[in-house]
Amino acid sequence: MKFRTFYRLFYKHRLKKASIILKIYILLILPFRYLINSFYFEKKINLDIFSTKNKFLFEKNLNYLFESFNSDKGDFFINQYVQPIKKNKKKIKGHGYSKFYDLLFSEIKNKPLNIIEIGSFYGNASAALFFYFKRSIIYGGDINPDMFKYKSNRVKNFFIDNGSRSSIEKNLLKSNINFDIIIEDGSHKLKDQIISLFMLFPILNSGGYFVSEEIDFPETKEDMRINQSPPDLKTILKNIIEKKDFQSTYIENFEKKYFLENLESIDFYKGNYNEIAVIKKK
Repeated sequence: MKFRTFYRLFYKHRLKKASIILKIYILLILPFRYLINSFYFEKKINLDIFSTKNKFLFEKNLNYLFESFNSDKGDFFINQYVQPIKKNKKKIKGHGYSKFYDLLFSEIKNKPLNIIEIGSFYGNASAALFFYFKRSIIYGGDINPDMFKYKSNRVKNFFIDNGSRSSIEKNLLKSNINFDIIIEDGSHKLKDQIISLFMLFPILNSGGYFVSEEIDFPETKEDMRINQSPPDLKTILKNIIEKKDFQSTYIENFEKKYFLENLESIDFYKGNYNEIAVIKKK
């Protein structure tokens, strides 16, 4: 993890709210905090080598894999969102999305697919997907790609800011790769969820799935919708289900037209805490 990433994750938000004296104090201790935490940074794991010694993982269900690699998509995980020095072995309740993913993907898990997770963080879910989809290429995109701790011939890691149209265009659309499954687990902000779906839907293969995780965040968390124009993505998708028209500052007319013409179905699933939306393409 680079120093800049460490700062952005653990101190940037504190500096914004801090008094002058506290800001000076944080800036003074920040290099030392980074140095101390660096001793706890996890080493990168080569999944190609790791898998030869753990072949049994290829036969496990997604919840087992999510928990094994400490992804919060499973039923339980160790808190990975704290500074490495503060990480302990106590498991807490996760989102519990794995049962929905098993239901959706069990029949296609052995096919050669292109799968991407946007908002990959440490890459724990990507590692789980590597074993579940044993013939697929797994892409992990994040605003902090230096955090990604796995490597493999079947795992690709890259930078993307899913809140930026130019970043999505430059770092993903121009790569000319189509996907069978797109999991959007990025910032969860109102605008970002909308542009991610409507910009990326054209590169989803026919019969493919787009999953928007924590789709209820803009509805339930104020900081996910500050200075952003409603409606949120959840409202838009419900309007589509109810055959109602919708307008959004963040959707171009040609994107809206393409989406409506190529949409097969929209389903919502409630996990332990939050909701996901699963959009299937014709």
